[in-house]
Amino acid sequence: MLDLLRHQRYGVEYQPIVDLQRDEPIGYEALARFYAADGQPLAPKGVFEALHGSPLSLFQLEYDMKRLQLAYAPTQAELLFVNLDPDAYAVTANEPVDPLLTLMSPRQGLVVEIIENANVTDASLSQQLAQAFSARGIRLALDDIGAPNSMISLDVLMAVDWFKFDRSWLARARDAKCRAALTHLIGFAHECGCRVILEGVERQEDLQLARALQVDCVQGFLYHKQFVSISLAPRPVWAMV
Repeated sequence: MLDLLRHQRYGVEYQPIVDLQRDEPIGYEALARFYAADGQPLAPKGVFEALHGSPLSLFQLEYDMKRLQLAYAPTQAELLFVNLDPDAYAVTANEPVDPLLTLMSPRQGLVVEIIENANVTDASLSQQLAQAFSARGIRLALDDIGAPNSMISLDVLMAVDWFKFDRSWLARARDAKCRAALTHLIGFAHECGCRVILEGVERQEDLQLARALQVDCVQGFLYHKQFVSISLAPRPVWAMV
């Protein structure tokens, strides 16, 4: 992790958020990418999990990644979705000047995705994050709704503008009870004036299900030809020989 942070072996992948009515992207989600010294990709989830034991390092990584994600965003993007871990935000949340909020506030069309985990402390941090960014006029999304081992905070759910449903719903929607829960959550979102994104769409069957559920937008590997990848990692020495 120290080598990764020291040499900033970072990258960004932008995945389109596709509006089902217009059948075209209305924005992109910026996803962090990391590389080992030999150029091999590292699993982003593992990197962030490893850094949770060092809050300052987690904050520094989040700040660096947000700066890059904003700088390299596709110019045609109407909306730019970025993830923000409440644990990273908490490091400087009570400072007189919040660096993350200051960095992201000027960006037009920004949607901050709140990543919720599975304990009460995370829910409280998520509420604090939502209040701070909403006060600056920044739109919010709740990410990975319904993901295994996740939780849903009603207060956070009521504060966001976008509901992003986890890819696991694609399989669970075959079960009548799960499909009823998903249908009601989508209906609740629409009644609240929020929009809905279904993640993990890889096949035409997934797209058909999304249309049947009346979600607003989809995201996933079905649109991989429209992914935009930026690698900022230094090339390994052996690759330059």
